[in-house]
Amino acid sequence: MIITVVQSEQDVRGILSLQQQNLKRNLSPETILSQGFVTVEHQFETLMSMNQAEPSVIVKADDKVVAYCLTMLPAFGGQVPELVAMFNLINDIEYKSKHISDFKYYVMGQVCVGEGFRGEGLFDGMYQKQKEVLRSKYDICITEISRSNTRSMRAHERVGFKAIHEYYDASYNETWVVVAWDWSI
Repeated sequence: MIITVVQSEQDVRGILSLQQQNLKRNLSPETILSQGFVTVEHQFETLMSMNQAEPSVIVKADDKVVAYCLTMLPAFGGQVPELVAMFNLINDIEYKSKHISDFKYYVMGQVCVGEGFRGEGLFDGMYQKQKEVLRSKYDICITEISRSNTRSMRAHERVGFKAIHEYYDASYNETWVVVAWDWSI
């Protein structure tokens, strides 16, 4: 296995394939509870553009994408309808007595480790690679996690993310926790 960044259209298609396998709507309640899930379904064109602007971190095994950690710049906030509310909210959140918009930040657009590859340190490894690649450009990585996705909440806390805001989204009937990984600490 190799932790790298997206380098081709094939890599983007690999992300989308893995995403489909792990969408909440495609999983059983038992799998959702024990393994976690992803919520947002990206379109190929948008994901290609996101990766041309700032390549995402992926894990490949035998040239197949088995895990991903999407890098999403604020400029793409309006291109994924499910994330518009989060992007509108982020800029108004206060952190360290400043608004998030006063920091150089990017959003971790989604993270997923494929079945059969979980528990191998790939989640932490992808985030460390993201930090290695992006630390010179950004102060903070922001994302939001469904409060019901306890596996993801624990994993993000382990990496170093801290909860900075929480809100309820009636359209998803979900409570979301906005978390930040501050690289200036």
